[in-house]
Amino acid sequence: MTGAGGRKWWALAAVNLCVLVVTLDGTVLSVALPELAKALSATESGLQWFLSGYLLTLAAGVLPAGLAGDRWGRKKVMLVSLAAFGAGSVLCAYAPSPGIFLTARLLMGFAGSGITVMAMSALTVLFDDRERGAAVGVYEVANFLALPAGPILGGWMLTHLWWGWVFLINVPVVAVGLIVGTVLVPESRATKRPDLDLTGMISSVIGLVVLTYGLIEAGERGWSAAVTLTTTAGGIAILGGFFAWERRLGGRGGMPMVDPALFRSRAFSWGAVLSGTAGLCVAGLLFSMPQYFQAVQGADAMESGLKMLPFVIGLVLGALPAGPLAKAAGARLTIALGFVLAGVGAGIGAVTSAVSATAFVVVWMAVLCAGVGLALTATTSVALSELSVERSGIGSAVVQTFQKTCAPLGSAVMGSVLAASYQARLGHAGLPVGAAPEIRHSVFSGLAIADRLGSLSLERRIRDAFAYGLDVSLLATAGIALTGLILTLTFAPRTRPAGHAGATIPDGAHAGRS
Repeated sequence: MTGAGGRKWWALAAVNLCVLVVTLDGTVLSVALPELAKALSATESGLQWFLSGYLLTLAAGVLPAGLAGDRWGRKKVMLVSLAAFGAGSVLCAYAPSPGIFLTARLLMGFAGSGITVMAMSALTVLFDDRERGAAVGVYEVANFLALPAGPILGGWMLTHLWWGWVFLINVPVVAVGLIVGTVLVPESRATKRPDLDLTGMISSVIGLVVLTYGLIEAGERGWSAAVTLTTTAGGIAILGGFFAWERRLGGRGGMPMVDPALFRSRAFSWGAVLSGTAGLCVAGLLFSMPQYFQAVQGADAMESGLKMLPFVIGLVLGALPAGPLAKAAGARLTIALGFVLAGVGAGIGAVTSAVSATAFVVVWMAVLCAGVGLALTATTSVALSELSVERSGIGSAVVQTFQKTCAPLGSAVMGSVLAASYQARLGHAGLPVGAAPEIRHSVFSGLAIADRLGSLSLERRIRDAFAYGLDVSLLATAGIALTGLILTLTFAPRTRPAGHAGATIPDGAHAGRS
């Protein structure tokens, strides 16, 4: 399926606008929770599920969405997903109870997985090898823009408008996506219609839900909590069973949902793995930096969102030149350079203090994110270059699975490192009797107690301890970047495969049209 002239770029722009909304909905809710608590009389547990439920279904739906696109038509899946996402948005805005609101959020998560997978599949279907690097850069930019835009836009709307507009703003975007998608995006599906593989579908969904929930709980309760250990181990075990089933089904001549032949390509396998590794380098910043800006530097929610702009600017500056640079220097060196920049940025940031100048924070954050943008775009392009149109749906879903799970994993890892380092630096001696556990548990609670006691020394101690925790977490980020660099130089192919997409993954068929 190919577009003529500029039609495919207009189609990509419209699809990416919808991808931006899906990503934005994962971050915008954080600033709306106080309003939702009042409007829906939601409990703390309910508020947590409003956030977690969306992320769970967004991760769990990617593999079934890829299979559905290959089986019934990628355009159909995209349009149905857009319509469902719009319906879920309206239901969120007018939900009369927490239960209905959560149901709508779960619907939006499943629909969002279909949108993002089909958008990535369109990169393989619409663009050939010469243009795909640039198209992937545009796709990644759409994802990056939503990260700080959620808190900024949400903060402004909640200040000036009814809270329901946080969700209703999705409706006109969905309408544009439906119109442009219908007109400009041609239909495609696998020529050999894949089987449903219900066992693989159910086990993959359950495994990803359980694993993602475990990682979310790790960020909330710590890695030693019983619920974290049991759900994380359970999710890994279920996913292990899923891959064993897929291998067995393929070995006896069946049609598994995820064909093991995909992983025979070194470029696809390591492109997917390294894209997840690159995501790990930046996921922790979304957890730690808003807290640093608000707790340590005293910014409000809107100012904190604005101070995250270097985050997205760096990602965009890294993503846009990734395609041309990979053509000139090779994908392997481009990915390696991305990890080097990410490591350097994290290393510089590891000397951030409670009184560091804003310019200093802007520089290291932009360098780190530019490296991630470069590596993530190049790795995604390498993985997609190995997909034929025949396998673009499920292949894109596999890449999305690695990228979707890196967010809760990165937040859990960096959050744990930050919390442990914060508590170690804070210590126990000299803390107010009876308030020590609360101070050690949360930097915001600690500052509130210090303010109530009028203790400037305790306030400085808490802020310094948090800045120290941030530094240690950035050293861990530098370690992840170094690991990514070593993996790239050791396992990533030296050059991109010659020929057209899918040249090294035989499938014996071409995409059908309708």
